[in-house]
Amino acid sequence: MLPPGVEDMVLGLFARSYREADAEYLRESMHHLANVSLAFHDGDLVAFALSSVRRLDLPRLGPQVVHLGGLACVAPDFRRRGLLVELSRLGMGSGPEAPRLACGRTAHPASFRRIPTMPGGVPKPGVRPTVWQQEVGRAIAGAYGVRRFEPETFVCVGRGRPIGHPVIDIDATPQEWELFRTVDRERGDSLLGIAWLDGPPPGW
Repeated sequence: MLPPGVEDMVLGLFARSYREADAEYLRESMHHLANVSLAFHDGDLVAFALSSVRRLDLPRLGPQVVHLGGLACVAPDFRRRGLLVELSRLGMGSGPEAPRLACGRTAHPASFRRIPTMPGGVPKPGVRPTVWQQEVGRAIAGAYGVRRFEPETFVCVGRGRPIGHPVIDIDATPQEWELFRTVDRERGDSLLGIAWLDGPPPGW
């Protein structure tokens, strides 16, 4: 649990980064994801990233160390400086073992570009996840506290209201947007992405 003053900073940066920012969603995310990596400049919070490193019993794989990436925000003046990559790295290093599987949820393609290009990344544009991938996706979504998961699209169905709309210009190709065709931002949906950090297991 964050000290009250720091939590207020996190909530404030979230509110500045998203229109209609849902503070309850952020608090719930902090309940499911134990780590909050922070970046400060002259005493001001300029970036944060939620994450957790957990050992999960995954279908046909058994116990696996998994990095669950969560909501992240960077103040406008500090974007494109590698802060999110560094904060994600810090979050991965918080557990006793290095994670094998990297996971994240996002509602737009600007922050989803890496997943389809990583080893065994799911989902990919125009490729239906296999039954095994759907099973693992469902287990990962459950670790995030997702109430309803669509395994064929990897959409995590929201709670009926927006999480928030990012205050950034999203420059993405039609193919990148295709993965988000069934993501309903007004419903609070997000897209789950998973990828293997040391190469996918045989048959993946």
